[in-house]
Amino acid sequence: MSSLPKHRYSAEEYLAIERETEYKREFVAGEIFAMGGASPKHGLIAGNTAGELRNRLRETNCQVYTADLRIQAEADRAYLYPDVVVVCGRPEYRDSRRDTVTNPLVIVEVLSPTTRNYDRGDKFAHYRRLDSLREYILIDQDTCHVEHFVRKQGIWEFSESDDIQGNLVIPALDITIALKEIYAKLEYLDESQG
Repeated sequence: MSSLPKHRYSAEEYLAIERETEYKREFVAGEIFAMGGASPKHGLIAGNTAGELRNRLRETNCQVYTADLRIQAEADRAYLYPDVVVVCGRPEYRDSRRDTVTNPLVIVEVLSPTTRNYDRGDKFAHYRRLDSLREYILIDQDTCHVEHFVRKQGIWEFSESDDIQGNLVIPALDITIALKEIYAKLEYLDESQG
């Protein structure tokens, strides 16, 4: 018994589909993947993080985008939607539609039980191929835990923190954000803090 071969889409086919619908999908190596909805905790953390970044970067040439900005990674092999993206200087776009950025400086993903392995693994592998990317930040939605990758002279350095009284230092942006601000208004953390 043979199975039918799976259709592989071109990047152009994917973009044509994506630009005509209101639902977001990611594209990797010819396959299209539907994106699920985010939990309230996920949305709150992403919103808190984007808000703190916007406040600190207001007087700079950096822009902060949320999950609706598509990133092109690996030429035409991957199109992804990070939870939060920072682009400094002029955004570079894939084409004249100006809806797909190719030069993010910082990417933030909020980890959920269903995406944590992908965000740490294959998705980060795609992002690492972006020459512009200097920092990749993973924020756990279920507990105070932040994983931080910083590219220094081509080497990715890793650090992590689970101290709600600690700070996230983002060298590429020359800013610091308190973890309590990232996790603000999350009831499960308020209860655990006594």
